[in-house]
Amino acid sequence: MSMEIKEKIIEKILLLVALSSITVLALITFFIFEQGLPLIWKMGPKAFILGQKWIPSKGLFGIFPMIVSSFWVTFGALSLGIPLGLACTIFLCEWTPPAVGMVLRPAIQLLAAIPSVIYGFWGLVVLVPLVRDYLEGPGLSILSGSVILGFMILPTIISISEDSLKALPPTYKAGALALGATHWQTIWRVLIPAARSGIVASIILGMGRAIGETMAMIMILGNSVKMPTSFLDSARTLTTNIGIEMGYASGDHRQALFATGIVLFIIIMLLNSLAIFLSRRRTG
Repeated sequence: MSMEIKEKIIEKILLLVALSSITVLALITFFIFEQGLPLIWKMGPKAFILGQKWIPSKGLFGIFPMIVSSFWVTFGALSLGIPLGLACTIFLCEWTPPAVGMVLRPAIQLLAAIPSVIYGFWGLVVLVPLVRDYLEGPGLSILSGSVILGFMILPTIISISEDSLKALPPTYKAGALALGATHWQTIWRVLIPAARSGIVASIILGMGRAIGETMAMIMILGNSVKMPTSFLDSARTLTTNIGIEMGYASGDHRQALFATGIVLFIIIMLLNSLAIFLSRRRTG
């Protein structure tokens, strides 16, 4: 068999593998929409999305409080995860001695390997009592969930952002320093903007992790189906609603949970598209 034929076979195999992943995604999307759309059409998109009462026993399936809670928790997680993640990335790339870096990098990667239920246990035992004692409220709150999620998305933001900064040509830094810029000015004015696309990608992935997290949030948020007015309020997100009730749901209730998955799917797609658009617009 000639080398040219082998290369064509390998090319077709790789193409098949790539198409298989897309096919699996398409099948999952079709299944979710096929199960959830009938309930949305039955209630009406406006009543389902903007409704504020979730009482399955009475046929009320309003998910607006859960949508708002999902955004609150995600915003809180990003508010903690983005600055802390970028600070860790800059420290690892620019100031960490090699010996220290050999310890810190595996430790940060280990954060991604910890099961979410362990984060939930830690938050339940340590963080929730602190919030309850010092900030009042029930402790099981959006604030507690945001802090836990902020730490959970750190490995994603740090690892991808660090790779983006390391991939920059050394001439960027050398040129800025040669022109008289300080080390910090070089990092903030040259290196960070040059690596913006990778940093934005890490934030997008972190945002997807935050809005899609379930187990830890079930344990920490308090699972109260109401419109949040403060970060100290208990809440229920779209994902926790599905995780809590899917085990015993049936009929319209089950379809409503799939419809909730549709809304979550669309929200994540819109947020990712917006972030990519803003990134390309700025880099352009």
